[in-house]
Amino acid sequence: MKKILSVVGARPNFIKIAPLAKALKKYRKEVRHLLCHTGQHFDERMSEIFFDQLQMPKPDFNLGVGGGSHASQTARIMLELEKVIDEQKPDLVVVPGDVNSTLAAALVASKMGIPVAHVEAGLRSYDKTMPEEINRIVTDVVSDYLFVTEHSGMHNLRDEGMDDDKIFFVGNTMIDTLDANYEAIEACPITKEMGLTPEKYIVATFHRPSNVDDAENLKALMDTLGRLADERKLVFPVHPRTRKNIEAFGLKGRIPKGLILTEPLGYIEFLSLMRYAELVITDSGGIQEETTYMNVQCITVRKNTERPVTIDVGTNHLVGTSMEKVERTAMDILGGTTKPGRIPELWDGKAARRIAEILMEHKED
Repeated sequence: MKKILSVVGARPNFIKIAPLAKALKKYRKEVRHLLCHTGQHFDERMSEIFFDQLQMPKPDFNLGVGGGSHASQTARIMLELEKVIDEQKPDLVVVPGDVNSTLAAALVASKMGIPVAHVEAGLRSYDKTMPEEINRIVTDVVSDYLFVTEHSGMHNLRDEGMDDDKIFFVGNTMIDTLDANYEAIEACPITKEMGLTPEKYIVATFHRPSNVDDAENLKALMDTLGRLADERKLVFPVHPRTRKNIEAFGLKGRIPKGLILTEPLGYIEFLSLMRYAELVITDSGGIQEETTYMNVQCITVRKNTERPVTIDVGTNHLVGTSMEKVERTAMDILGGTTKPGRIPELWDGKAARRIAEILMEHKED
């Protein structure tokens, strides 16, 4: 029996691995699938609730590393994960996404001579000031299976000299999870409970350092959201990092009264909130994909995106970090200037099934 170890550490990882864990159950007579949670996200609202809502098996291992700088966090994950891999001796390590846990697990496994499969390979922002970009590049270099979500990923990997026989265009496991939970998302009562009229409110999420770690930038962001809240109700689930900085910069008493601030929400609740929104404003990567699939207008407050299909095919508007442009684009969308959008190729809820089939075809390698 082959042993596969999947390593997760942050909210998006759980969404991407949940459908693969389910797909591998079909092969449980041939494969034992183990799950390791690094503890990179240690806030229960940011992680543990996902295991319950996504019906994921509880982790077989929890490293409990917590927060810290990029270097210290990555190092602690590597040290603790090495013990697990040395004890369990998996035949394959699966790493999703682009967080520190992804990089740490890929490095440890490859140095120990264990094949690595990267779920969501090949995405590039071409901005090395983003820690995630470094994580993506290095993870792809040491991986043996490169599972790609969109055509840009295939082009990027080939341009970087990756062997074609390592690259597999399979679709998007994050969309698998969304598709599998769509009925629950549509039936969720959160909009009614919050007194929101479908397609007459805005959702905003921000957590990237470029937007929330500078006092002036965060103040400008809050002011912009406040003005938009004069036009529509605006719900702002606040990431722990953002909340910490709001308090540290003395902005807590200056929150515009029209903003509806909430704690981070569960997966079903948050996706339902986005599903019925008129507009989502964010700096997240995954939200660009989820809004494209649900045909919801999205403004991405970044200078670049590693997910160009959401712009070329989907409903994403990449506007940069100028708050004036964010506000102008938002007002245009609220006024009816929207992108039609369509669902990208292979975003059909079957990506994890394709990955499992490929892994089983190569299980003797």
